[in-house]
Amino acid sequence: MNKPTAADVAEATDRIRPYTRRTPLLRTEVDGRPLVLKLEHLQLSGSFKLRGAVNALRHGERPDQVVTASGGNHGLAVATAAGLLGVQATVYVPEGTPAGKARRIEAAGAKLVRHGRHYAEAAAAAVDEAAASGARYLPAYDDPAVVAGQGTMGAEIVADAPEVDAVLVAVGGGGLAAGTALAIGPRQTVAVEPEGCSALHQALAAGEPVDVAVESVASSALGATRVGAVPFAVLNAPGTRSVLVSDAELLAARDRLWEEFRLAVEPAAAVPFAAWLAGRVSAELPCVVLCGANTDWTPA
Repeated sequence: MNKPTAADVAEATDRIRPYTRRTPLLRTEVDGRPLVLKLEHLQLSGSFKLRGAVNALRHGERPDQVVTASGGNHGLAVATAAGLLGVQATVYVPEGTPAGKARRIEAAGAKLVRHGRHYAEAAAAAVDEAAASGARYLPAYDDPAVVAGQGTMGAEIVADAPEVDAVLVAVGGGGLAAGTALAIGPRQTVAVEPEGCSALHQALAAGEPVDVAVESVASSALGATRVGAVPFAVLNAPGTRSVLVSDAELLAARDRLWEEFRLAVEPAAAVPFAAWLAGRVSAELPCVVLCGANTDWTPA
């Protein structure tokens, strides 16, 4: 297995710069505690996923066609990246993918195919189509170039707020958390998952990726049934801390982001903020990553 490195993240930073936004930081205080918010939901395509998609499609020979599977955000990122780079894209999504994400994927110019109840079923069908058509299959997270691309977000945090001592990220398949860990050096990576979507947490306990059940309000974005082998190789290290939150906690955190900051994010993006609000993270100045905003959403 080709394990990505910090050098790969640095190369990805230069590779993706013409196609992505450098998202801002918001320095603030909540409940008397300082924190930094990384507003990655303002990224083109509405999530961090564009970073990995662009890096992977620009890494090596550019394909004419790309096929992928996604809970929504990666699919929209691939559709957007493909449009920017002149590549035809087909995106498989689970049948329960939110309408807002599906609509945006099609609006970005990709062919949308709904298949299966969970991401794993959609991914299996996408792999089959890529093999039959000769298109390139682009994994959502289990790919070194994708992981390195996601790490560019962590590199921005370090450059813009070097005093941050921990970075909190939501985890589905593990690509963002792994890329962040590569980019932030000795700082702590806090990998946060809903209790009902805990692929990384259970893998760390088992010592290897394992299949898990998926049942959470955030499952459209974080519903990987198994953490990726590439991300796990990076995250199975002392610098990673795994934290779980309940659906009630993450929804309350989402609503608080709206009420206090007028930041409208999808449930998955509020997961790390929920962990911080619950006092499950020990850090002097943590950075909480708000990773996406691709669900049609109204506050409670």
